[in-house]
Amino acid sequence: MNNQPSIFNDVIGPVMRGPSSSHCAAALRIGRIARDLMQSQINEACIKYDPNGSLVTTHELQGSDMGLYSGFLGYETDSPELITYKDEIAKSGIKIDVKYEAFGALHPNTYNIELRNTNHTHTLVAVSTGGGMIEIINIDGAPLSIDGGYYETLIYIINENPSLIEKITQLTGAEEILLCKGSKLFIEIKTIHPVNDEIINKLKTETNIENVIRINPVMPVLSGMNISLPFTDCEGMLEYNKDKNLSLWQLALEYESARGMISKDEVFEKMRNIVNIMYASIKNGLQGSEYKDRILPAQSPKYKKLLEAGKLPGGDLLNLTIMYVTAIMESKSSMGVIVAAPTAGSCGSVAGPVIAASQYFFDDEDTLVRAMLIAGLIGVFIASRSTFAAEDAGCQAECGSGSGMAAAAITFLYGGTVEQSLAAASLALQNCFGMTCDPIAGRVEAPCLGKNILAAVNAITCSNMAIAGYKHLIPLDEVIDAFDKAGRSLPRELRCTALGGLSVTKTSKEIEKRIMVH
Repeated sequence: MNNQPSIFNDVIGPVMRGPSSSHCAAALRIGRIARDLMQSQINEACIKYDPNGSLVTTHELQGSDMGLYSGFLGYETDSPELITYKDEIAKSGIKIDVKYEAFGALHPNTYNIELRNTNHTHTLVAVSTGGGMIEIINIDGAPLSIDGGYYETLIYIINENPSLIEKITQLTGAEEILLCKGSKLFIEIKTIHPVNDEIINKLKTETNIENVIRINPVMPVLSGMNISLPFTDCEGMLEYNKDKNLSLWQLALEYESARGMISKDEVFEKMRNIVNIMYASIKNGLQGSEYKDRILPAQSPKYKKLLEAGKLPGGDLLNLTIMYVTAIMESKSSMGVIVAAPTAGSCGSVAGPVIAASQYFFDDEDTLVRAMLIAGLIGVFIASRSTFAAEDAGCQAECGSGSGMAAAAITFLYGGTVEQSLAAASLALQNCFGMTCDPIAGRVEAPCLGKNILAAVNAITCSNMAIAGYKHLIPLDEVIDAFDKAGRSLPRELRCTALGGLSVTKTSKEIEKRIMVH
């Protein structure tokens, strides 16, 4: 199975609403898979969160409830109905019970769910792994791995029958087949195309088959078996590029085209669409946003007014960057559509400075698309060796990663070489070790806004350093490995659990009480 990160699955995306990609978008994707498991009919859902994880203290405030319940209802990550999810889930009649029970969760973002309808009961254990990515690790007591990148067909059987398994393989053209033994016996098959209705109906006539369930992909780019990738890390990319002399954006096209089994033109146009969504979130933020359930007021329109009046010190690029980062974060906090890049909590750290730098130097859409592809490729290297989950490695995994991605992209916009872009990314990541995640009142607004701006400014300064020939000393792959170890060594209280730092100050707790009333 191909587990290598995708630019569009893991790094630049999802396109979404909500405060947090690892909470809201990932939870929605888990909910969508749960809905498919129940064949679109959920009557009851019992959700267990382990007190040793992060979700007991954050599932209400950071959007897990919003995402999961919206997934039960079949919504997309950017559906407008997410705004009124409480009303929608009440109208649906689904009875939801949330329990806090220790069950030995190995990941802080673990969902243990029991689902019921009139005819069936199923259990599902899932993990949000950061940036909207997920993994279903258990269904009906049987360990497996579903990452949302394949068409999955679960065939429930009465007893083991090798000839039936062989027949299923031949009929479905499965890329992978697994016999799963838990409280129920079923066969899991993965395919890159949906199994057609004729085959499903034929399977249902087999006397040894009790039920056939389809689970659809939830990722924008499908996965595939035995994909040949041009490289998987920075060192391998440089070796691959020795006799090709490709730019970083061209190397990003090579990688994502192979990873997603799509043409380079399709990759480029997908990124163009992403860039246009980023632009829209800036525009919406600058117009001024209102949303009653937030703790920060709209600030970017005032910043824009002061900037245009010449009343703010600092360079034009710096101020433009601050304004754009703020506008994007305000769009996010008011439930507008944003691009999680690399996460929703850090959505301003890449888009803000890269779009600002693009306008400052070129204001050309194709050039901006190329720069964003470069940011995505650096993110692939980070995702393959580390994480974008603040629950695992603090805010350095989110804003810190975004800073490294943006630094490489901005260096390209400056006219820098491949080597200078990689140096900028290395420098930017080196500056972000140990960044804590301690949201005020448990909300992904503050100090998240300031940390996004900090990451953006760090990206600009590191680009300047790389262009000026400052030595980064440590190769990017080694920096990412050290970055990962440093983040994972942070105390649990400082890794997006709302149990330490600013999260537990007196004022933060007072704000939390106030917003929980609403």
